[in-house]
Amino acid sequence: MRLDGDWGTVLAWPDFAKRGARLLGHGKPAVWRRAIAPAATAVLLLWAGAAGACDDFADAPSSRWSIAAGEDGPRLLTPCGDPFFSLGVNAIDGGASAGEVANPEQAYRWQRFTATRPEWAVDARRRVLAWGFNTAGAWSVPPAEIGLPSTPALELGHAVQFVWTDPFDPALTTELRRKAAAAVTPYRGNPLRIGYFSDNEIGWWNGPLFVAYLTYPPENHTKQHLITMLRERYRDDWHEFERDFIPARGTASFDDLLAARAAARLRPGGNGIEAVRAWTVIVAARYYSAMREALRVADPEALYLGDRLPIYYDPDAVRAMTPHVDAISINYNVDTADGWIAPYFFDGLRDLSGGKPVLVTEWFYAAAENRSGNLNRTGLPRDDADAKISNNRNRTGHLMTVATQQERALGAGRAAQLLAVAPNVIGVHWFQYADEPTGWRADGEDYNFGLVNIDDRPYGKLIRALQASNRLARWGMARPIASEPGEDRDLVLPRADIKPTTQTLADWPKAASLVPMIASSSEVPFGDVHLSWDESGLFLATIAMDYYAPELLGPLAEFPRSEAFRIALGVETGSGPQRIELRVVPQRSARSAERETKLTFDAQVCRYRQDDDCTAVPGATARYFGTALDQPRVILKAFIPWHELGLSRPLRRADLRIEVGVTAFYRSRWMSRSGLAPEIAMEQPASWLPVTLGGAAPDWPAEGPESRAAERSN
Repeated sequence: MRLDGDWGTVLAWPDFAKRGARLLGHGKPAVWRRAIAPAATAVLLLWAGAAGACDDFADAPSSRWSIAAGEDGPRLLTPCGDPFFSLGVNAIDGGASAGEVANPEQAYRWQRFTATRPEWAVDARRRVLAWGFNTAGAWSVPPAEIGLPSTPALELGHAVQFVWTDPFDPALTTELRRKAAAAVTPYRGNPLRIGYFSDNEIGWWNGPLFVAYLTYPPENHTKQHLITMLRERYRDDWHEFERDFIPARGTASFDDLLAARAAARLRPGGNGIEAVRAWTVIVAARYYSAMREALRVADPEALYLGDRLPIYYDPDAVRAMTPHVDAISINYNVDTADGWIAPYFFDGLRDLSGGKPVLVTEWFYAAAENRSGNLNRTGLPRDDADAKISNNRNRTGHLMTVATQQERALGAGRAAQLLAVAPNVIGVHWFQYADEPTGWRADGEDYNFGLVNIDDRPYGKLIRALQASNRLARWGMARPIASEPGEDRDLVLPRADIKPTTQTLADWPKAASLVPMIASSSEVPFGDVHLSWDESGLFLATIAMDYYAPELLGPLAEFPRSEAFRIALGVETGSGPQRIELRVVPQRSARSAERETKLTFDAQVCRYRQDDDCTAVPGATARYFGTALDQPRVILKAFIPWHELGLSRPLRRADLRIEVGVTAFYRSRWMSRSGLAPEIAMEQPASWLPVTLGGAAPDWPAEGPESRAAERSN
């Protein structure tokens, strides 16, 4: 298994079977017996290694789970010392109570299916084990009730409002310890308790975190830390600070900044984003150190599993958390409907953390075709009028949704395998056991995420696909999708039949078209870039991760190029270098005069220039279909005709040279094919690297057991 280099075009590693054999102890499962109710015991067959110091958790020397360094990366160990890959399901919780939903008959509730809660727990446990899972993930009933290894979510930071009030207030630490001691009471000492999530989806949105504390009162301990950091960073020189920031009116010194309750804005073209990033490190380090200390006091034998990062990670927060967590927990929204997992995402976690274990704590698929009546929407209706419009079908969601249960099964089955073999992953947890209530849950979400519908009927196609993928993961049968790239960095671009006007990357040969990228110093690549071609032109796509904080710039008459997310494309065909730039520019649009504006993003195809002007490229197109503020994925595809690149037709020859460089919002980081900063590389065509135009590449992955299983009836 390749764990120390770039994924390149590898989607699964050829020697994963070796890892599987080692983790499984050559196929000898450990048998656990554990009470799931005060008067009942049952046998658990879970994925673990060979029988070690004990066969029964009751005989374990302690309740301590641990993480050990293995030949092929970190691995989770049970209290008996046996390897264990955590295949979890979130929210095995019995469903909503009658008072939590508008219509109790349109929500999953155990009272509708069984006479007692223990009966329901026995049946749920039997099912998830039969489906190849072995862990009760976040928001599940306690392990003493479900009889499965568990990862409780404690919501400690939320309970004491740690991040957004005053994390440097000494009194908050005392309150945090008290809350932690109470929260772990149902789990402490139980050997089925793996470890704890301190919170859910904090996010570490760097712009709001910086701006918010500037607006806090001067007696706030954390604001005082922020002003001290700024004084030190700018050597107590207000004029240096003003080169990076536009101060609020009436502030002319750091003392004024402390006293004022007003934000400073980034100055376009300045380097203030580095101060914003430094502040994220300070607050995140404070959070993770405080949470680890509180949990170590409350339950010394439990692992600290972080806070379930929200389908996005801030690189500075990952660096800050690394010394304090036992594993990095991350949620994931699959990038394309066919189950593709973007390689940069898990490579980046590995490289930022120095190889810290990773637990994928939430992933999912929904389908428009479902038996619960879910419409797959997010967000509560804005007002009564919205709620009445076509059953509020005007609300749409941004989480992975496909048309049919067949597509759901195929995509999820493929994604499950790739998540399981991603670098340093020690477990993968599905969200969630049952569909969300018909209409919407309390926060407005209404998704077909369940393994079962609201009437407790399993989705057969999905279950069989995940069952097959779980089996493949357990027995080391993941398949290589493409060979590893050579050392010479020569690139062969595949020919593909791509529709430039659609908002999908499902028609891309993504493994074959992946372009290796080199990040700026001390950074990691923050996205994948793909190139392919046909007789009419060149295609470019990206799946990247970048957070745009509108608070940092404030209202602008026109968005400056310098702060946009940009992709520079240079092509040398022998007739002189051609330079193209793709710009992702935030746009504010109001639904009506009475309603707040909505932030969207626009993709532009321009001739490459160093100023704000965008000269359109005739015949070129760009389609942006990434998500916005709360799920910051930058996903787009573009098409540039050959005649705009200096060719009348494609030439299959090795002297075609191409450079691709990507610059993040606010110029916070960059990456490129050559390793040069994009602005420099565009001026140095001699640095552009050769490519060859190749033939058609097969799509991935080839049909396997999981896709055949999904073909059977639901």
